[in-house]
Amino acid sequence: MPDATPGSSQPSRLQQLIARVQRLKPVRVLQHYGRERGPILSAGLAYSAIFAVFAALWVGFSVIGAIVSEDLGLRMTVIRALSDAVPGLIDTGLNDGAIDPDDLLSTATFTFTGVIALLGLLVTALGWLDAARNAVRVLFDLPPAEGNILLRKLKDLGLAVGFGAMLVISATLTVVGTQATELVLDAVGLSETVVATVLSRIVSLAIMFVIDALVLAAFFRVLVGLHIPLAQLRSGALLGAAALGTLKVLGSSLLGGATSNPLLASFAVIIGLLIFFNLVCQVILLSAAWIAVSVADAGLVLDERVAAERLEAARALVAAHDAAPDEEPTGFWARRRARREVARAQREVAKQAAREAGAEQGRAAAEG
Repeated sequence: MPDATPGSSQPSRLQQLIARVQRLKPVRVLQHYGRERGPILSAGLAYSAIFAVFAALWVGFSVIGAIVSEDLGLRMTVIRALSDAVPGLIDTGLNDGAIDPDDLLSTATFTFTGVIALLGLLVTALGWLDAARNAVRVLFDLPPAEGNILLRKLKDLGLAVGFGAMLVISATLTVVGTQATELVLDAVGLSETVVATVLSRIVSLAIMFVIDALVLAAFFRVLVGLHIPLAQLRSGALLGAAALGTLKVLGSSLLGGATSNPLLASFAVIIGLLIFFNLVCQVILLSAAWIAVSVADAGLVLDERVAAERLEAARALVAAHDAAPDEEPTGFWARRRARREVARAQREVAKQAAREAGAEQGRAAAEG
């Protein structure tokens, strides 16, 4: 007869609650992200990104400096767009950024420092893209990308140019959208009001959201080289774009609070930028983890060759364990690692059996 004391049901209810929470998708995504060393990967990407951004600013302003410096309106538009994209990077006149735009606008294109900056941009940007590709593949439990390294670098170069073009398009669309909104509000007599300010901000944020979602989708599909189904790709890209938009809106407040320590005042902006880039890289990799869990939940295989090789190795490991279940390596950590590998192989074989059973049921239903 079961124990009917009042406290006897409490542990089972707690265990049920814990199991229910662990089955939630956000929890499983965070567990997957931590298990695959996502925080460490994002920290490395953030460190590399800050150098790539500084080199890109030097080269970009060197190329367009003559045009921007002659047009004050265009100059302020570019500065505002960069300030919105990376809070704390460009000084908008309030001593709130690491870089004075006048110093960038006064640079010449083909000086020795410009050539060095261009080489630095190529090395750091292409290195960041390659590291980001491999980090995302780790979250998808795939090996590093293979193939001709020269073709891969050329592909990365084209993508880097494309991402830069997307930033320019985003700034242009933001300006056009804001000006169109102001014209409409002026026509109805609502210009220079709180409503006008709020609507202009909503338009700029909506444009940034769309651009960020497209960039993330292209990042996962084109750069990483994974044929991710649209349903899984869409959810991850939209969530990532929303998180990036939140970071951009709250960036100044977050960085201001994070760098308020007086001991760090002399280089607070640089620390703030490292924190911001770390958060951005965390968002990108968390979006990848969300897509990876969605793909696993759907029972999809993104790389048939890798899946076949792993399934064959898993079956061989399970067969060897079944033939000699009592033979284990000496040493606690070696036994633990071996048991973990066997358990993972057994799960892989079981998942493949479930996929084959589901496919067989689908064929039978179609024939019936």
